[in-house]
Amino acid sequence: MRSSQELRPLFRSLILAGLTAVSAASTAAAAADVSLYTTREPKLIQPLLDEFTKDTGVKVNTVFIKDGLIERVKAEGDKSPADVLMTVDIGNLLDLVEAGVTQPVDSKILNETIPANLRGTDNQWYTLSLRDRVAYVAKDLDVNAITYEAFADPKWKGKVCIRSGQHPYNTAMIAAMIAHDGAEATEAWLRNVKNNLARKAAGGDRDVARDILGGICDIGIANAYYVGRMKNAEPGTDARKWGDAIKVVRPTFANEKSRGTHVNISGASVAKYAPNKENAVKLLEYLVSDKAQSLYANANYEYPVKAGVKLDPVVASFGPLVVDPLPLTEIAKHRKQASELVDKVGFNN
Repeated sequence: MRSSQELRPLFRSLILAGLTAVSAASTAAAAADVSLYTTREPKLIQPLLDEFTKDTGVKVNTVFIKDGLIERVKAEGDKSPADVLMTVDIGNLLDLVEAGVTQPVDSKILNETIPANLRGTDNQWYTLSLRDRVAYVAKDLDVNAITYEAFADPKWKGKVCIRSGQHPYNTAMIAAMIAHDGAEATEAWLRNVKNNLARKAAGGDRDVARDILGGICDIGIANAYYVGRMKNAEPGTDARKWGDAIKVVRPTFANEKSRGTHVNISGASVAKYAPNKENAVKLLEYLVSDKAQSLYANANYEYPVKAGVKLDPVVASFGPLVVDPLPLTEIAKHRKQASELVDKVGFNN
């Protein structure tokens, strides 16, 4: 029989081997997960992530980063656990690519599902849902069609509401106008829309509906998905009253080459040093599946990027969405110029 002194090294070896096995198992389990860094409120996308895990068995570790996503990923370098980077606004998405924190993806599913003007030509970013910039119109007003350019018409003097011209939703729309109509025409448009404002350009998109209900303005520019939230809110709530006070009209650009409605997006990229790239691509492909796109449409009231997905009844009531065919990358080129024009005309003053 061995002495206790002789057994101690054996016990230590067995314990060490056991710890190593547990560590290896934990590492293997972590490798089966996918880490999502997102600037989107987690509650907005959690139902989709839960369904992904349920259907695939792959757990999604979500890290909400309200500000400084690029700085965070850069600081982590090649040790970053991030697999997928998700954000809203085409400008923010392209900033990720330009910062060098993404990588290209080879996915037939993504390329066949998402229209070419809504994804990167180098396969480094993909649109997951659309946010159309529409007209909120007082429900009794006889307006069933309008162009973005028409908001500058003097007949709307003192009747237009909109949030800050420097908000990304608006700078993207203004950038699209520059791409379509040129900087000179867009500057004149901004000046004339400012002259038509019923109040300062401020607040949020839902405040446009609130102020239409309050008789402050008759018409405004805001995102369609907020109307889905308002009109589906509990009867008697303020949100429901605001939603019931308006109807949605999808504007188009007057440019004959467009005849489409401006959209911004939510989208995602695969992180440059993604430790679980295969699962990262699997998650992106899942998010453009019929099931996930239906959740986007019926839980968040965002417009699906995939054609043929059933819409929430409220969103469906807005009629078909004909998307401005101008590539989002072309719009994004004019973001800085759009912001400069907002300041130049004193739009928010």
